[in-house]
Amino acid sequence: MKRIVEENPTVLDAARAALASGWWLNGTEVREFCKAFADYVGVQNCLGVANGTDALEIALRAIRDLRGGNRSEAVTVANAGGYSTVACRLTGLTPVFADIERNSQLASLPSIVGALTDQTAVVIVTHLYGGVVDVPQLRSMMDAVGHNDVPILEDCAQAHGARIGDRRVGSLGDIATFSFYPTKNLGAFGDGGAIVTSDPALADHCRMLHQYGWSSKYHIVHPYGRNSRLDEVQAAILRTLLPGLDASNAKRVAILDTYGEAAPAGVHVVRSVNGTVGHLAVLLVRNRDGLAQHLKDHGIQSDVHYPVLDCDQAAWKTLPQRLAPSGIAVSRDSVSNLLTLPCFPTMKEAEVALVCGALRSWVR
Repeated sequence: MKRIVEENPTVLDAARAALASGWWLNGTEVREFCKAFADYVGVQNCLGVANGTDALEIALRAIRDLRGGNRSEAVTVANAGGYSTVACRLTGLTPVFADIERNSQLASLPSIVGALTDQTAVVIVTHLYGGVVDVPQLRSMMDAVGHNDVPILEDCAQAHGARIGDRRVGSLGDIATFSFYPTKNLGAFGDGGAIVTSDPALADHCRMLHQYGWSSKYHIVHPYGRNSRLDEVQAAILRTLLPGLDASNAKRVAILDTYGEAAPAGVHVVRSVNGTVGHLAVLLVRNRDGLAQHLKDHGIQSDVHYPVLDCDQAAWKTLPQRLAPSGIAVSRDSVSNLLTLPCFPTMKEAEVALVCGALRSWVR
Protein backbone atom coordinates (compact mmCIF):
# COMPACT_ATOMS: atom_id res chain seq x y z
CA MET A 1 0.00 0.00 0.00
CA LYS A 2 2.83 2.40 0.80
CA ARG A 3 4.23 2.03 -2.72
CA ILE A 4 0.79 2.53 -4.26
CA VAL A 5 0.31 5.76 -2.32
CA GLU A 6 3.79 6.94 -3.31
CA GLU A 7 2.95 6.40 -6.99
CA ASN A 8 -0.65 7.67 -6.67
CA PRO A 9 -0.70 10.37 -3.95
CA THR A 10 -4.12 11.58 -5.09
CA VAL A 11 -5.77 8.51 -3.54
CA LEU A 12 -5.30 10.10 -0.12
CA ASP A 13 -6.98 13.28 -1.34
CA ALA A 14 -9.87 11.19 -2.67
CA ALA A 15 -10.25 9.33 0.62
CA ARG A 16 -10.16 12.56 2.65
CA ALA A 17 -12.79 14.13 0.41
CA ALA A 18 -15.05 11.10 0.81
CA LEU A 19 -14.65 11.17 4.58
CA ALA A 20 -15.39 14.89 4.71
CA SER A 21 -18.52 14.53 2.58
CA GLY A 22 -20.56 12.99 5.38
CA TRP A 23 -21.72 10.14 3.11
CA TRP A 24 -20.69 6.62 4.05
CA LEU A 25 -22.84 4.53 1.68
CA ASN A 26 -24.90 4.95 -1.49
CA GLY A 27 -23.47 8.35 -2.25
CA THR A 28 -21.84 10.17 -5.13
CA GLU A 29 -18.53 8.27 -5.02
CA VAL A 30 -20.18 4.86 -5.37
CA ARG A 31 -22.43 6.07 -8.18
CA GLU A 32 -19.56 7.70 -10.07
CA PHE A 33 -17.23 4.74 -9.66
CA CYS A 34 -19.88 2.23 -10.73
CA LYS A 35 -20.63 4.30 -13.84
CA ALA A 36 -16.93 4.59 -14.68
CA PHE A 37 -16.30 0.89 -14.11
CA ALA A 38 -19.31 -0.18 -16.19
CA ASP A 39 -18.05 2.00 -19.03
CA TYR A 40 -14.55 0.55 -18.67
CA VAL A 41 -15.76 -3.06 -18.75
CA GLY A 42 -18.25 -2.38 -21.53
CA VAL A 43 -21.54 -3.17 -19.80
CA GLN A 44 -24.70 -1.27 -18.92
CA ASN A 45 -24.81 -1.87 -15.16
CA CYS A 46 -22.37 -2.05 -12.25
CA LEU A 47 -23.45 -2.64 -8.66
CA GLY A 48 -20.93 -2.08 -5.87
CA VAL A 49 -21.00 -4.67 -3.08
CA ALA A 50 -18.98 -5.43 0.02
CA ASN A 51 -16.60 -8.04 -1.43
CA GLY A 52 -16.05 -10.43 -4.29
CA THR A 53 -17.57 -13.47 -2.57
CA ASP A 54 -20.80 -11.55 -1.86
CA ALA A 55 -20.79 -10.57 -5.53
CA LEU A 56 -20.64 -14.24 -6.57
CA GLU A 57 -23.35 -15.29 -4.14
CA ILE A 58 -25.74 -12.48 -5.10
CA ALA A 59 -25.18 -13.05 -8.83
CA LEU A 60 -25.77 -16.79 -8.47
CA ARG A 61 -28.95 -16.24 -6.47
CA ALA A 62 -30.25 -13.82 -9.10
CA ILE A 63 -29.57 -16.39 -11.82
CA ARG A 64 -31.35 -19.10 -9.84
CA ASP A 65 -34.35 -16.86 -9.20
CA LEU A 66 -34.74 -15.57 -12.75
CA ARG A 67 -33.37 -18.31 -14.98
CA GLY A 68 -32.64 -21.39 -12.90
CA GLY A 69 -36.08 -22.91 -12.66
CA ASN A 70 -35.71 -26.15 -10.72
CA ARG A 71 -32.14 -26.75 -11.86
CA SER A 72 -29.73 -27.54 -9.08
CA GLU A 73 -26.16 -27.63 -10.48
CA ALA A 74 -23.41 -25.16 -11.31
CA VAL A 75 -20.43 -26.14 -13.46
CA THR A 76 -17.18 -24.66 -12.20
CA VAL A 77 -13.55 -25.70 -11.60
CA ALA A 78 -11.88 -27.19 -8.55
CA ASN A 79 -8.56 -25.33 -8.69
CA ALA A 80 -9.63 -21.71 -8.15
CA GLY A 81 -9.40 -21.33 -4.39
CA GLY A 82 -12.91 -22.29 -3.33
CA TYR A 83 -14.62 -18.98 -3.98
CA SER A 84 -17.14 -20.16 -6.56
CA THR A 85 -17.81 -23.28 -4.52
CA VAL A 86 -18.53 -21.19 -1.40
CA ALA A 87 -21.09 -19.21 -3.39
CA CYS A 88 -22.62 -22.43 -4.73
CA ARG A 89 -22.99 -23.85 -1.23
CA LEU A 90 -24.58 -20.64 0.05
CA THR A 91 -27.13 -20.57 -2.76
CA GLY A 92 -27.99 -24.27 -2.69
CA LEU A 93 -26.31 -25.21 -5.96
CA THR A 94 -24.36 -28.44 -6.30
CA PRO A 95 -20.90 -27.79 -7.77
CA VAL A 96 -19.88 -29.86 -10.76
CA PHE A 97 -16.13 -29.70 -11.31
CA ALA A 98 -14.79 -29.51 -14.84
CA ASP A 99 -11.12 -30.12 -15.62
CA ILE A 100 -8.56 -27.54 -16.70
CA GLU A 101 -5.92 -26.99 -19.39
CA ARG A 102 -2.41 -27.60 -18.11
CA ASN A 103 -0.51 -24.66 -19.60
CA SER A 104 -3.05 -22.00 -18.62
CA GLN A 105 -4.66 -23.70 -15.58
CA LEU A 106 -7.96 -22.34 -16.92
CA ALA A 107 -11.15 -24.31 -17.44
CA SER A 108 -11.15 -26.83 -20.27
CA LEU A 109 -14.01 -25.89 -22.56
CA PRO A 110 -14.68 -29.49 -23.73
CA SER A 111 -14.74 -30.60 -20.09
CA ILE A 112 -17.31 -27.90 -19.24
CA VAL A 113 -19.51 -28.87 -22.17
CA GLY A 114 -19.24 -32.53 -21.23
CA ALA A 115 -20.43 -31.73 -17.71
CA LEU A 116 -23.66 -30.01 -18.80
CA THR A 117 -26.96 -31.75 -18.03
CA ASP A 118 -30.62 -30.79 -17.77
CA GLN A 119 -29.83 -29.83 -14.15
CA THR A 120 -27.22 -27.20 -15.06
CA ALA A 121 -28.41 -23.80 -13.84
CA VAL A 122 -25.23 -21.86 -14.64
CA VAL A 123 -21.62 -22.18 -15.76
CA ILE A 124 -19.11 -20.23 -13.67
CA VAL A 125 -16.00 -19.27 -15.63
CA THR A 126 -13.01 -18.11 -13.55
CA HIS A 127 -10.39 -16.00 -15.32
CA LEU A 128 -7.75 -17.43 -13.01
CA TYR A 129 -4.36 -15.78 -12.34
CA GLY A 130 -5.29 -12.97 -14.75
CA GLY A 131 -5.61 -15.31 -17.75
CA VAL A 132 -8.60 -15.13 -20.09
CA VAL A 133 -11.03 -17.96 -20.77
CA ASP A 134 -12.50 -17.84 -24.27
CA VAL A 135 -16.08 -17.22 -23.17
CA PRO A 136 -17.44 -16.48 -26.68
CA GLN A 137 -16.10 -19.85 -27.87
CA LEU A 138 -17.61 -21.55 -24.81
CA ARG A 139 -20.96 -19.89 -25.53
CA SER A 140 -20.87 -21.22 -29.10
CA MET A 141 -20.00 -24.72 -27.90
CA MET A 142 -22.79 -24.71 -25.31
CA ASP A 143 -25.32 -23.45 -27.84
CA ALA A 144 -24.27 -26.13 -30.34
CA VAL A 145 -25.20 -28.92 -27.92
CA GLY A 146 -28.56 -27.40 -26.98
CA HIS A 147 -27.67 -25.49 -23.80
CA ASN A 148 -28.24 -21.99 -25.12
CA ASP A 149 -30.51 -21.29 -22.14
CA VAL A 150 -27.72 -21.86 -19.57
CA PRO A 151 -26.18 -18.53 -18.49
CA ILE A 152 -22.46 -17.94 -18.06
CA LEU A 153 -21.21 -16.12 -14.97
CA GLU A 154 -17.67 -14.72 -15.26
CA ASP A 155 -15.59 -14.61 -12.08
CA CYS A 156 -13.21 -11.75 -12.89
CA ALA A 157 -11.71 -11.31 -9.42
CA GLN A 158 -8.18 -11.85 -10.80
CA ALA A 159 -8.57 -10.35 -14.26
CA HIS A 160 -9.56 -6.67 -14.09
CA GLY A 161 -8.94 -5.14 -17.51
CA ALA A 162 -8.15 -8.36 -19.36
CA ARG A 163 -9.35 -8.59 -22.95
CA ILE A 164 -10.14 -11.15 -25.59
CA GLY A 165 -10.05 -9.34 -28.89
CA ASP A 166 -11.59 -5.91 -28.33
CA ARG A 167 -13.85 -7.02 -25.45
CA ARG A 168 -12.97 -6.97 -21.78
CA VAL A 169 -13.71 -9.78 -19.37
CA GLY A 170 -16.92 -9.04 -17.53
CA SER A 171 -18.71 -8.23 -20.78
CA LEU A 172 -18.41 -11.70 -22.32
CA GLY A 173 -21.04 -13.67 -20.38
CA ASP A 174 -24.48 -12.93 -18.95
CA ILE A 175 -23.23 -11.49 -15.66
CA ALA A 176 -19.84 -11.08 -13.99
CA THR A 177 -18.31 -10.43 -10.61
CA PHE A 178 -15.20 -8.62 -9.41
CA SER A 179 -13.27 -8.37 -6.16
CA PHE A 180 -11.46 -5.18 -5.15
CA TYR A 181 -9.43 -6.74 -2.35
CA PRO A 182 -6.21 -4.71 -1.93
CA THR A 183 -3.97 -7.16 -3.82
CA LYS A 184 -6.20 -7.30 -6.93
CA ASN A 185 -5.20 -5.61 -10.17
CA LEU A 186 -7.69 -2.90 -9.23
CA GLY A 187 -7.59 -2.97 -5.45
CA ALA A 188 -9.14 -0.81 -2.76
CA PHE A 189 -7.60 -0.06 0.65
CA GLY A 190 -10.04 -2.50 2.23
CA ASP A 191 -12.62 -4.94 0.91
CA GLY A 192 -15.01 -4.34 -1.95
CA GLY A 193 -16.59 -5.99 -4.95
CA ALA A 194 -18.90 -5.45 -7.90
CA ILE A 195 -21.48 -7.20 -10.08
CA VAL A 196 -21.65 -6.13 -13.72
CA THR A 197 -24.16 -7.04 -16.43
CA SER A 198 -26.01 -5.65 -19.43
CA ASP A 199 -29.11 -7.68 -18.54
CA PRO A 200 -31.55 -5.23 -16.90
CA ALA A 201 -33.55 -7.93 -15.12
CA LEU A 202 -30.45 -9.47 -13.55
CA ALA A 203 -29.18 -6.01 -12.60
CA ASP A 204 -32.45 -5.07 -10.88
CA HIS A 205 -32.63 -8.38 -9.03
CA CYS A 206 -29.04 -8.07 -7.77
CA ARG A 207 -29.75 -4.52 -6.67
CA MET A 208 -32.67 -5.76 -4.59
CA LEU A 209 -30.70 -8.65 -3.10
CA HIS A 210 -27.69 -6.55 -2.07
CA GLN A 211 -29.81 -4.36 0.22
CA TYR A 212 -32.03 -6.51 2.43
CA GLY A 213 -34.32 -7.68 -0.41
CA TRP A 214 -35.97 -4.27 -0.51
CA SER A 215 -38.22 -3.24 -3.38
CA SER A 216 -38.20 0.19 -1.75
CA LYS A 217 -36.94 1.37 1.62
CA TYR A 218 -38.09 -0.96 4.44
CA HIS A 219 -40.30 -3.00 2.05
CA ILE A 220 -38.81 -6.52 1.86
CA VAL A 221 -39.98 -8.58 -1.10
CA HIS A 222 -37.22 -11.20 -1.27
CA PRO A 223 -36.42 -13.51 1.68
CA TYR A 224 -32.71 -13.87 0.85
CA GLY A 225 -31.65 -10.24 0.67
CA ARG A 226 -28.62 -9.09 2.63
CA ASN A 227 -26.55 -6.03 3.51
CA SER A 228 -23.63 -5.92 1.07
CA ARG A 229 -22.61 -2.46 -0.07
CA LEU A 230 -19.42 -0.84 -1.33
CA ASP A 231 -18.57 2.13 0.88
CA GLU A 232 -17.85 5.68 -0.28
CA VAL A 233 -14.19 5.74 0.76
CA GLN A 234 -13.29 2.57 -1.12
CA ALA A 235 -15.26 3.76 -4.16
CA ALA A 236 -13.36 7.05 -4.15
CA ILE A 237 -10.03 5.22 -4.01
CA LEU A 238 -11.05 2.83 -6.79
CA ARG A 239 -12.27 5.67 -9.00
CA THR A 240 -8.90 7.39 -8.58
CA LEU A 241 -6.93 4.25 -9.43
CA LEU A 242 -9.09 3.08 -12.37
CA PRO A 243 -7.49 5.34 -15.02
CA GLY A 244 -4.10 3.79 -14.28
CA LEU A 245 -5.27 0.16 -14.38
CA ASP A 246 -4.14 -0.60 -17.94
CA ALA A 247 -0.68 0.80 -17.26
CA SER A 248 -0.28 -1.21 -14.04
CA ASN A 249 -1.50 -4.33 -15.85
CA ALA A 250 1.20 -3.78 -18.48
CA LYS A 251 3.83 -3.71 -15.71
CA ARG A 252 2.54 -7.01 -14.35
CA VAL A 253 2.65 -8.63 -17.80
CA ALA A 254 6.20 -7.33 -18.34
CA ILE A 255 7.27 -9.04 -15.11
CA LEU A 256 5.59 -12.25 -16.25
CA ASP A 257 7.43 -12.00 -19.58
CA THR A 258 10.74 -11.57 -17.77
CA TYR A 259 10.11 -14.58 -15.57
CA GLY A 260 9.27 -16.62 -18.66
CA GLU A 261 12.63 -15.72 -20.19
CA ALA A 262 14.47 -16.66 -16.99
CA ALA A 263 12.65 -19.93 -16.26
CA PRO A 264 14.96 -22.95 -16.69
CA ALA A 265 14.01 -26.22 -18.33
CA GLY A 266 11.31 -28.01 -16.37
CA VAL A 267 9.73 -24.79 -15.11
CA HIS A 268 6.62 -23.56 -16.93
CA VAL A 269 5.17 -20.08 -16.38
CA VAL A 270 1.39 -20.47 -16.45
CA ARG A 271 -0.18 -18.34 -19.18
CA SER A 272 -3.36 -18.19 -21.26
CA VAL A 273 -3.06 -18.11 -25.05
CA ASN A 274 -5.97 -15.68 -25.02
CA GLY A 275 -4.09 -13.05 -23.02
CA THR A 276 -3.39 -12.14 -19.41
CA VAL A 277 -3.11 -9.20 -17.03
CA GLY A 278 -0.57 -10.99 -14.85
CA HIS A 279 -2.49 -10.99 -11.59
CA LEU A 280 -0.30 -13.82 -10.30
CA ALA A 281 2.95 -15.25 -11.61
CA VAL A 282 2.39 -18.98 -11.20
CA LEU A 283 4.86 -21.71 -12.08
CA LEU A 284 4.34 -25.39 -12.76
CA VAL A 285 7.36 -27.31 -11.46
CA ARG A 286 7.67 -30.93 -10.35
CA ASN A 287 9.99 -30.23 -7.43
CA ARG A 288 7.97 -27.38 -5.97
CA ASP A 289 9.37 -27.65 -2.46
CA GLY A 290 12.92 -27.66 -3.76
CA LEU A 291 12.41 -24.51 -5.79
CA ALA A 292 10.56 -22.81 -2.93
CA GLN A 293 13.49 -23.49 -0.62
CA HIS A 294 15.95 -22.27 -3.25
CA LEU A 295 14.01 -19.02 -3.57
CA LYS A 296 13.85 -18.65 0.20
CA ASP A 297 17.61 -19.09 0.40
CA HIS A 298 17.86 -16.09 -1.94
CA GLY A 299 15.51 -14.00 0.20
CA ILE A 300 12.47 -14.47 -2.06
CA GLN A 301 9.05 -15.33 -0.72
CA SER A 302 6.79 -17.69 -2.66
CA ASP A 303 3.31 -19.09 -2.11
CA VAL A 304 0.87 -21.66 -3.49
CA HIS A 305 -2.37 -20.70 -5.26
CA TYR A 306 -4.09 -23.02 -4.41
CA PRO A 307 -2.92 -26.08 -2.40
CA VAL A 308 -6.21 -28.02 -2.11
CA LEU A 309 -8.77 -28.71 -4.81
CA ASP A 310 -12.33 -27.71 -3.90
CA CYS A 311 -13.56 -31.27 -4.27
CA ASP A 312 -11.02 -32.40 -1.66
CA GLN A 313 -11.67 -29.74 0.99
CA ALA A 314 -12.53 -31.38 4.31
CA ALA A 315 -15.63 -29.26 4.90
CA TRP A 316 -17.19 -30.18 1.55
CA LYS A 317 -16.16 -33.78 0.91
CA THR A 318 -19.40 -35.17 2.37
CA LEU A 319 -21.66 -32.64 0.65
CA PRO A 320 -23.21 -33.17 -2.79
CA GLN A 321 -20.79 -32.64 -5.64
CA ARG A 322 -19.72 -34.41 -8.79
CA LEU A 323 -16.92 -34.38 -11.32
CA ALA A 324 -17.17 -33.92 -15.07
CA PRO A 325 -17.62 -37.29 -16.84
CA SER A 326 -14.07 -37.05 -18.20
CA GLY A 327 -12.68 -36.54 -14.70
CA ILE A 328 -10.23 -33.88 -13.48
CA ALA A 329 -6.88 -35.55 -14.13
CA VAL A 330 -5.09 -32.31 -15.09
CA SER A 331 -6.37 -30.54 -11.98
CA ARG A 332 -5.13 -33.36 -9.78
CA ASP A 333 -1.75 -33.57 -11.51
CA SER A 334 -1.21 -29.80 -11.28
CA VAL A 335 -2.17 -29.05 -7.69
CA SER A 336 1.07 -30.31 -6.13
CA ASN A 337 3.25 -28.55 -8.71
CA LEU A 338 2.10 -24.94 -8.39
CA LEU A 339 4.31 -22.17 -7.04
CA THR A 340 3.62 -18.43 -7.07
CA LEU A 341 6.36 -15.82 -7.47
CA PRO A 342 6.14 -12.14 -6.48
CA CYS A 343 4.41 -10.07 -9.18
CA PHE A 344 2.99 -6.61 -8.56
CA PRO A 345 3.21 -3.35 -10.50
CA THR A 346 5.32 -1.51 -7.92
CA MET A 347 8.10 -4.13 -7.97
CA LYS A 348 11.50 -2.54 -8.50
CA GLU A 349 13.84 -3.66 -11.28
CA ALA A 350 16.32 -4.97 -8.73
CA GLU A 351 13.61 -7.12 -7.12
CA VAL A 352 12.58 -8.62 -10.45
CA ALA A 353 16.24 -9.23 -11.29
CA LEU A 354 16.73 -11.00 -7.95
CA VAL A 355 13.89 -13.42 -8.73
CA CYS A 356 15.17 -14.01 -12.25
CA GLY A 357 18.67 -14.71 -10.98
CA ALA A 358 17.35 -17.27 -8.52
CA LEU A 359 15.34 -18.95 -11.26
CA ARG A 360 18.34 -19.19 -13.57
CA SER A 361 20.54 -20.64 -10.83
CA TRP A 362 18.14 -23.35 -9.78
CA VAL A 363 19.05 -26.92 -10.64
CA ARG A 364 16.57 -29.69 -9.91
